[in-house]
Amino acid sequence: MKIVVIGGSGHIGTFLVPRLVRAGHEVVSISRGQSSTYADAPEWDAVERVAADREQQDRDGTFGATVLAQSPEVVIDLVCFTPESASALVDALRGEVAHLLHCGSIWRHGRSRKLPIAEHPDTTEDPTDEYGLGKKAIARLLKEETRSGGLVTTSLHPGHIVGPGWNPIGPLGNLDPTVWRTLATGGTLAMPGSGTEMMHHVHADDVAHGFEQAVSHRDAAAGEDFTVVAPTALSVRGFADIAASWFGREATLESIGWDAFRASTEPEHADASWGHLDRSQCFTIEKAQRLLDYTPRYEPEAAVLESIRWLIDHDELDPGAPLVE
Repeated sequence: MKIVVIGGSGHIGTFLVPRLVRAGHEVVSISRGQSSTYADAPEWDAVERVAADREQQDRDGTFGATVLAQSPEVVIDLVCFTPESASALVDALRGEVAHLLHCGSIWRHGRSRKLPIAEHPDTTEDPTDEYGLGKKAIARLLKEETRSGGLVTTSLHPGHIVGPGWNPIGPLGNLDPTVWRTLATGGTLAMPGSGTEMMHHVHADDVAHGFEQAVSHRDAAAGEDFTVVAPTALSVRGFADIAASWFGREATLESIGWDAFRASTEPEHADASWGHLDRSQCFTIEKAQRLLDYTPRYEPEAAVLESIRWLIDHDELDPGAPLVE
């Protein structure tokens, strides 16, 4: 099949596009520019690359025409963030392509009600942030489109994506590099909560695998939404203990409460911690396993370690001590 991947040079696309080529598909990658991918693969030599500024073309009402000009049978949209953008693309593709797949996010879910969290809405509260609300609205729009007899759609919702070239969400639910230095050098890591809060990561290649499976299982995937995460989730304490062991240390943790944490942490990192830890999410992948044969290869700690190793090797992270793992 001819498949257009929107956002193909990004983190998921880095792994998805080569997978699709190896599966025998003709692939066109649409990205804003000609930026390099996060990992090299020889399959990219067989890929047609198209440059398009989606935001500008969405404003002009021309992005759907850009996609259709590639004559796709399947479209995989990895970079759609608003219901308006999603609706415009659906309107353009309706009756023209066989399948639209959308990349959502687990942040379409708010705080946990029941664990593990499944795709149906009674397992969490509604999100309160703009990003999560947008992703939830897009997933609902796509379901209704297919249910009404329109375009066949599928949405896949990754966890906190990690892999080479990517700064991972750390044990405190943020991107603060000092967290890794504290754990690597034996310092005391100040936690805002109890340490039992959960985060659910996923390797970018496992997300790519999920999309590949949804393409090849179109009938089962039609009109459905799927969570694509690692087989297990990490708690704050467990994550910190595992990460410290990579440097030959044991984690020393202190719970200081949210007020003290916000007072001692850069606002952007404190806000990120709240966004992740207040949700405290752990998901089930039973639906994706059953309908798509989704079989993620990476446990969350292995995926994060690959990210950390890459950052250290490329002088983008200095933890203050060498990895021993």
